Amino acid sequence: MDAVLREAGLSRTAVRSLGTLDARAAEPGIAGAAALLGVPVRGFAAEELAAVSVPHPSARPLAATGTASVAEAAALLAADAEPSADADAEPDAVVVPGAVVAPGMGEPVAPPARARAVLLVPKRKTRRVTCALAASVPVRSHEDAPGARLLPRTHGYIAGEPGSPPTIPTPHTTAAMDMHTHTDAHDLRHHGDAEVRDEKLIDLAVNVRTDTPPDWLRRRIADSLTGLAAYPDGRVARAAVAERHDLPPNRVLLTAGAAEAFVLLARALPARRPVVVHPQFTEPEAALRDAGHAVDRVLLREEDGFRLDPAAVPEDADLVVIGNPTNPTSVLHPAASIAALARPGRTLVVDEAFMDAVPGERESLAGRTDVPGLVVLRSLTKTWGLAGLRIGYVLAAPGTIADLERAQPLWPVSTPALVAAEACMSRAALAEAEHAAHRIGVERAHLLAGLAEFDEVRTVAGAEGPFVLVRIDGADAVRERLRSLGFAARRGDTFPGLDRNWLRLAVRDRATTNRFLQALDQALLMGG
Repeated sequence: MDAVLREAGLSRTAVRSLGTLDARAAEPGIAGAAALLGVPVRGFAAEELAAVSVPHPSARPLAATGTASVAEAAALLAADAEPSADADAEPDAVVVPGAVVAPGMGEPVAPPARARAVLLVPKRKTRRVTCALAASVPVRSHEDAPGARLLPRTHGYIAGEPGSPPTIPTPHTTAAMDMHTHTDAHDLRHHGDAEVRDEKLIDLAVNVRTDTPPDWLRRRIADSLTGLAAYPDGRVARAAVAERHDLPPNRVLLTAGAAEAFVLLARALPARRPVVVHPQFTEPEAALRDAGHAVDRVLLREEDGFRLDPAAVPEDADLVVIGNPTNPTSVLHPAASIAALARPGRTLVVDEAFMDAVPGERESLAGRTDVPGLVVLRSLTKTWGLAGLRIGYVLAAPGTIADLERAQPLWPVSTPALVAAEACMSRAALAEAEHAAHRIGVERAHLLAGLAEFDEVRTVAGAEGPFVLVRIDGADAVRERLRSLGFAARRGDTFPGLDRNWLRLAVRDRATTNRFLQALDQALLMGG
C-alpha cells in the first residue's frame, strides 16, 4: 500500500477506505491495515465487482471470483461510494486487495452534483497483496465530458463475457468536419484542433502543453497591451532569438507561427522538385500545393520504425522538408542523418516545432551554419501554450531570410507576440522549458507503459516528442467510441503514409492518462 501511495505522491492520510471482496473483508491483513489507517473496509459482492469494467483484466481472478481484477474493481466501487474531494483539490485515492482509498484532502465535503470514479494507479502486485488506486473525481459544472467511468452495473459486463460489449449511449455528436470518408486522398488541412472544436472533451488530440501559458508569461503579454497604439517593432525579439541560438540577427525571421513560415517558403523560394518526407505535419505540403508546386512524397515505413533513410530522398530534389522530432510519429532523427540530406543547390527545411520538448534539444540543427541550404523552423506555441497568439521563427542563411521577409506582409507579428518571443528566450524561461521536457518524458513513459498492457495496441518505438503514435485495427471506430466516453484523440488517416488504423495521443499528466487508459479499455471491449 505504501508503494502505491508513493507512486501517487500521497501519504497514508489520503486513504478514505479500503475495498475488497466481501468474503475477504474480515481477513486479518485487510482488517489490520484498515485499523492501522483508521478507515473502514468496504466489502462488495462478487456480482458487484463483476459488473465493473477494469482496464487490466487477468484470467486467474476472473476464474476465482468472477471479476477480472478484484483490486481495480473494488477500488473503483469504493471510490464511487465515497464523497468526492472539493472541486479545487487534486483527486487522489488508494486501493488494496480490493482495498481502496479515496482522496484525503482535509475534511469530507458535500458531494458535488456529479462525480465519477477513476483509476489513478492500476493494480500493483507483490507475492502477498495486490493494490490499486482510485478516486472520486468531481465533474465541475462547466464540464460536459463524462470522462472514463464505470459501466452501468446492470450490464453485468466482464471482459470476454458472451454478449459483451454493452451499448453505451453517446453523449456527444461528432463534429461535421470529422465525418470523413476514407479514401486514398489525405485531408492535409485537418489538424488536431478539429477534434475538440465545438465539444468539451478531454483533449489528447492537440499537442499544446497543458496549464500554459504560465502566469509570468501571461503578465508579460498583458502588460504589452498598453503599447498597442504603436506599430510592432520586432528588433528586440529578433535579437533575443538570435542570441538564444548564438546567431546574428540577419539569420532570424519572426513569423506568425510556424504555419506562416511554410507559406513563405512555398511562395518565396524557387523549387523544381519539392519533396516532403512523410508521415509528418501536413501543412508544408498543403502550402506548397497551394503555391502551385507539384510535390513528391517520401514515405517512411512502419517496419523501419518510421526512421529516415537519407538515400530514399531523390537526388534531384531541390527542396526537402522533414520534421524532427516528427509529428505524428514522435521519432527523433539523428542530426547527422538529416544533415546528410543537404546538397549544393538544395533547400533543406527542418521543422523543429517540438524540439524544445526534447531534453537538451539533442539532434537539433538550430544554430548550425555549416549545413548548406539549411532552414530550421521553430514554434513557441506548443511548449508555451501560445497557439492563439501565433509566434514562431525561421533560422537560415541571410539571403534566404531576406527572400522570406520580402514575401511577408508588413508587421506580420503582433506586439504581444513579439513580447512573448522575447520573454521565452530568457535563461529562466529556457530552464523552465527544459524542466517541462523532462517532465514530459516521465509522463510519456507512464502512457507507454499503460498502452503496453493492451494486446490490441501497437506503439511506434522510441517516442521522443510530447505525443505518441499508436496502431489499432479499426482505430477510426475506437476513436469514435473514445469520443462517446469523453476523450478526443487525433485521427491518423489524414497523414500521408498512415491509414484509418492509426491514432496520435498527446502526453498528459498521470491522472488524465490513467482515466484515458480506462476509457481506452472500455472502447476496445465495446468493439468486441
